[in-house]
Amino acid sequence: MTNAIMQAYLDVEQAMERYNKLLVEYVDFLQSSEGADAANLERMTHGARAMRDSSIIYLSYAKFIASGMPESEELIRDDVQG
Repeated sequence: MTNAIMQAYLDVEQAMERYNKLLVEYVDFLQSSEGADAANLERMTHGARAMRDSSIIYLSYAKFIASGMPESEELIRDDVQG
């Protein structure tokens, strides 16, 4: 696959990692806040987990595509995080 496609994948991976990290930090902030809305905290906690899980699934397939859809997972480049 082209370097541009692989770089785009890596950009998306980094952006999703940052997004998920910020969601977790926000949930931590809500947990430590006095008078935090319990319902909002629960929704944000579940939402952050769902985004993390969805990101893993999305990035796994995006990595597969960016690697040229090889016949075997062993053929996916090792220098791409997963």
